[in-house]
This record gives sequence, C-alpha cells and structure tokens, in this order.
Amino acid sequence: MAKSRRSDCPISFALDIFGDRWTLLVIRDLLFKGKSRYRDFFESEERIATNILADRLKSLEEHGIITRHVAPRNAGGVSYQLTAKGLDLAPMLVELILWSATHDPNTAAPPEFVATARQDRTSLLADITGSDR
Repeated sequence: MAKSRRSDCPISFALDIFGDRWTLLVIRDLLFKGKSRYRDFFESEERIATNILADRLKSLEEHGIITRHVAPRNAGGVSYQLTAKGLDLAPMLVELILWSATHDPNTAAPPEFVATARQDRTSLLADITGSDR
C-alpha cells in the first residue's frame, strides 16, 4: 500500500524519498564511489547502522531508484545498481557537491572533480552516468 502524500509539491515528493540523512549517501556511494554491496555501504565513513541501511536500500528499491541483484550461489551475494531513475539524480548531486565545495571550508570534494564540474558539467555527467543524458 502506498504512503499517503502530504501534498503534490515536487519538493515534498523528493523529500518523502530523500529527506533523511542517509539515503543520498547511499546514492553517492553507488554513483561516485563504485560501491554496490551491503558491506560496502556499511563500511562508509559515516557508519550507518545496519537496520537503517537495510531500510534505505529497501525504500530505494521500492521507489525504483535502485535494483537489487542476487548473484548465483557462490558468486558473491547481493549487489545493488542505480536504475535510469536513480542516474537522473546525478546532476542534483553534482550541484550539491559544488555548493558544499563553495560553502564548506572543510569539504572533502576532490579539487579536480570540482574544477571539472565547473568547467564541463555535461561531459562530467556523461562520464558519471555512462550516457549522453
């Protein structure tokens, strides 16, 4: 059964999916850090609790942002991958990185990434998503 919506506001819709402190970090790990397995996400520097991680992965799958792949027996377990809908978040995440790079003196954003994003965002996004989006 679908959750009831607070409103049809597009920002409210997005917050219903991404409005917690963990969901975008899971997407970040998939998009920028090449992580795809539960253990990979769990070992991220933010140290997400296992129950929260399991909940976020399930929610992202239910919303069609990621897909879950079960490998054949003895082939490595479960992995996750962004869907086209999930890859559509790349421009927003790049903008968040640029905003943070501008306003956070302690940012961990790699200077090369920031420079590339500022100079040629279209090519950067194509590289990140593997397409000409």
